[in-house]
Amino acid sequence: MKNFKLPTGVYAITDSKSGKNKKFLEYCEELLKGGAKIIQYREKKRDLKTLLSEAKALRELTKKYDAIFIVNDYLDIALLSDADGIHIGQDDLPIKDVRKVLGNDKIIGISTHNPKEAQQAMVDGADYIGVGPIFYTETKEDIGDLVTLEFLDFVDKNIDLPYVAIGGIKENNIEQVLSKGAKSICLISELIGAEDTLETTKRINNFIINWYEK
Repeated sequence: MKNFKLPTGVYAITDSKSGKNKKFLEYCEELLKGGAKIIQYREKKRDLKTLLSEAKALRELTKKYDAIFIVNDYLDIALLSDADGIHIGQDDLPIKDVRKVLGNDKIIGISTHNPKEAQQAMVDGADYIGVGPIFYTETKEDIGDLVTLEFLDFVDKNIDLPYVAIGGIKENNIEQVLSKGAKSICLISELIGAEDTLETTKRINNFIINWYEK
């Protein structure tokens, strides 16, 4: 997608443990009410019928809040739910093949963990990249090696693509990430475990936005 920009603020990702005793869509709506302008549907342990049903419902919800809707991994679910785009990993289908299916009007994001992968994402035509995991995280089973803040700094200075910082980012370390130039930031466990998802999302989202308005 030409001239795509990630929204400044919270990049929200769903999780099967989403929220404290909240229904899935209730939790997602609180993220959106809290100001998240992009949400990625990432569920690894759902059957395909449930994936499609939830993705379609979340698609409608994101339209209501004028937010970008991204599906993780599943190209068929992204297509059938009319998502704005897809986020893939290094071991998923190649970007050029995904682009053939999705077309030029959809967003393709890809996770990167080192300078070589980030540079290749530019060559392959990604619209944005994920940079992480920055810190240790328990929300992803195949975490791999931490990329550290140095890689984040490299991306900010050398990669001409929008990027989202991800992995173990919390309110008590978010300033370290912001200081490297990250404007789109994913905090998963911090929001999953929040007693008040809406207020926590709003507070963090406003903090990120205000950081760049100082």
